[in-house]
Amino acid sequence: MKRAAALILIAMLGGTATGCAPAIKNHGYAPDDALLADITVGEDTRSSVQRKIGRPGMNGIFNDTGWYYVASTVRHYTYHAPKVIDRRIVAVEFTPDEVVSAVNTYGIEDGRVIDLQTRTTPTYGRKLTILQQLLGNLTAVSAEELINQ
Repeated sequence: MKRAAALILIAMLGGTATGCAPAIKNHGYAPDDALLADITVGEDTRSSVQRKIGRPGMNGIFNDTGWYYVASTVRHYTYHAPKVIDRRIVAVEFTPDEVVSAVNTYGIEDGRVIDLQTRTTPTYGRKLTILQQLLGNLTAVSAEELINQ
């Protein structure tokens, strides 16, 4: 009986430990180096690149001079924000006559962090603490309101 209880306890602890393991998720597609070796700069065209490695998830934003393949590995751990632990970007650039001009590969170490909240609009006025706000609501009733009631 004690052995069964010990086994159940060990199983529960093992289940709890595996429940806390991070979930790893892969997003997107970026061809590996073996597939990229088949692409010849100055010789391959858009259609041959599409046959060899497939159509990308993104094109150039302002002009269609490049194809971009993006793959990310994201770790999700309990209540923490998801964290990108690996990213691979393959950029295939084309000339105006649709011939490959360059094939570049970038990793997460090539990126840079951009702070999107640097230009916040200041809010003018007094900054009140929670206690000041609570007491301010109690004393917000004017004398006229008390007399008229």
